[in-house]
Amino acid sequence: MLLTTNKSTLSGKVKIPGSKSHTIRAVAIASLSNGQSLIKNPLISNDALSAADCYRGLGAKIDTSDDNCWIIDGMGTHINPVSSLIDIGNSGTALRLAAGSAALANPNTTISLTGDHQIQSRPIQPLLDALNDLGAKAESTKGNGCAPISISGALKGGTTTIECVTSQYLSSLLIACPLAEGTSEINITLLNEPDYVKITLDWLDAQGIQYENKNWKQFIVPGGQSYQSFDRAIPADFSSATFFLCAGTVLGGEILIQGLDFSDSQPDKAVADYLKAMGADISDTPDGLVVKKSALKGIEIDMNRTPDALPAMAVTACLAEGTTRLVNVPQARKKETDRIACMASELTKIGANVEELPDGLVIHGKSGTDLSAAPVTGHHDHRIVMAMALAGMALDGQMQIDTAEAMNVTFPEYVTLMTGLGANLAK
Repeated sequence: MLLTTNKSTLSGKVKIPGSKSHTIRAVAIASLSNGQSLIKNPLISNDALSAADCYRGLGAKIDTSDDNCWIIDGMGTHINPVSSLIDIGNSGTALRLAAGSAALANPNTTISLTGDHQIQSRPIQPLLDALNDLGAKAESTKGNGCAPISISGALKGGTTTIECVTSQYLSSLLIACPLAEGTSEINITLLNEPDYVKITLDWLDAQGIQYENKNWKQFIVPGGQSYQSFDRAIPADFSSATFFLCAGTVLGGEILIQGLDFSDSQPDKAVADYLKAMGADISDTPDGLVVKKSALKGIEIDMNRTPDALPAMAVTACLAEGTTRLVNVPQARKKETDRIACMASELTKIGANVEELPDGLVIHGKSGTDLSAAPVTGHHDHRIVMAMALAGMALDGQMQIDTAEAMNVTFPEYVTLMTGLGANLAK
């Protein structure tokens, strides 16, 4: 699908949909709980629906017919897969969390997890090694450290050491290990994106799960615990809000962003601070966050905690004065695409002056001058498509972005909500 953009000025108010990170964790914990759970305001997107399909495949009863409230009858630790092969589509979060959950099945049950071509290129071997250390049997079917993977239980506990290039490895273990037979000791030599683990810990805390966090270097998780059913609303998604925060600073007008809770652990709430440091006019009001068009200046930003914000911040940096350095985010190369290389390539097509670093980007901003609309590719990556749409709305002339159907992975309402603010977008 092609997304066509034209220069736009945005104003008005927008309510941000529910968080992908919270929705998928809610699905996992509700599925592993005893009783019936209600998940209110879930994110309705391909990734979230893939997670629901995945845990249905593991044996949970999940009703997603009401977009406002999903109903899940949990299976506890009695994992009885409906199918021996479960396809999780494009959801890396669902794959990693489900790998740990599948390891809770009995030793005579083998569960295979696979996904689309992007999922089959994303690494998962460190998590498989950790599950093996803790008593399960887990392997990459093709022997390349990626999906498809084969998992059989049972997770018993023990000691493992893991390098968490993605925080999803640790979140998977933290959700599964309380249900293991014995105590698990998880030693961490590297942890990127720790705030996403904090989201997981918030869910464990709400469940009364016992664990010890030793300065994020070691977690000790007693086994034999259980999850209970819950009735909970999903908070708004700061990763989705990123595009409106950036749009407000470069395309406003004035935008009122509603529904955000800055007490939540989602790391992408830091985008508001990044933009303020660049000179953005952003204020918190009783009605929501007000963002006004601003003259931005380049700065250096450590983005290790916020890799999903890299594409949108890279576009924003192109429209600022001076040089912006987006650094310490090597894991961005191992997302749906190599987002560092892909953003460098696409921004260069519109005339941006971009340097590619091993762990980030250096962008010499031009405030839009000397940039011009040109056909670009979204690389089948939802965040690249949506970021390049921001660029297209800032430039004279018409721009087309291919593979735009990828937006459905996390934010199918993107075009609708943007056009509601006055964006000139068409798909």
